[in-house]
Amino acid sequence: MRVLFLGDIVGRSGRKVVTENLPELRLTLGIDFVVANGENAAAGFGLTGKIADQLFAAGCDVISGGNHTLDQKDIFGTLNTDSRVLRPLNYPDATPGRGVHLYDAPRGKKVLVINAMGRVFMNPLDCPFAAVDAVLKANPLGRRADFILVDFHGEASSEKMAMGHHLDGRVSLVVGTHTHVPTADTQILPGGTAYQTDAGMCGDYNSVIGMQKDEPVRRFITRQNRERFQPAGGEATLCGVLVDSDDATGLASAVTPIRIGPRLVNSLPDKAG
Repeated sequence: MRVLFLGDIVGRSGRKVVTENLPELRLTLGIDFVVANGENAAAGFGLTGKIADQLFAAGCDVISGGNHTLDQKDIFGTLNTDSRVLRPLNYPDATPGRGVHLYDAPRGKKVLVINAMGRVFMNPLDCPFAAVDAVLKANPLGRRADFILVDFHGEASSEKMAMGHHLDGRVSLVVGTHTHVPTADTQILPGGTAYQTDAGMCGDYNSVIGMQKDEPVRRFITRQNRERFQPAGGEATLCGVLVDSDDATGLASAVTPIRIGPRLVNSLPDKAG
């Protein structure tokens, strides 16, 4: 299978770069399945049902979340009724929605998507390692699922790397989100799991992690909060990770960082797999 993961979509410019590029990417690269993190898609904070529908129409199969998933009250109903929208698995049981689902993919394949959130410098939550282990025990790679993707939404690179090694050989891809900067450690771990500490964001990189620069810079210098953060609105760059998996094992056979846009060095595979 060939699966594309897109990093945090930030605001209108992030949505625009995804909706304008994803249909062609799916076609030219022969992509079977697309997962995108959408927790910053609505003006930088949360997701709405309307925006989710726009992303689905553009070619996203699943939208994962993170610490801003519940910022827009509009999304509560969608989380309960649409299995294509996920929130972190290790949120409290009473939280709307789900953190994992098994999806149908082309040629009769099954893709399991798990969305978990880290605890280092983040909100106090249940252990993400135990939560993911419980899911994998019931849904082993190569038996219940042909491809397993874990979006680990976390602040600390060490925690995300620990999750990657913990799951090595048991899932197809572990990819980090939340910090909005693509890391240069794209690799296949020794056990066959594709990994990248952070996929980066789909947003305007002439910014402070997707937000207009003035207010974040002022806060660092003066410790004063004068205005609400606003998403940067310049031309965005699409960032993500493309993974090819072995049909026999579900493990990764190739992994490529994806970057399309005006500010970062672009990265694309040469041709469809």
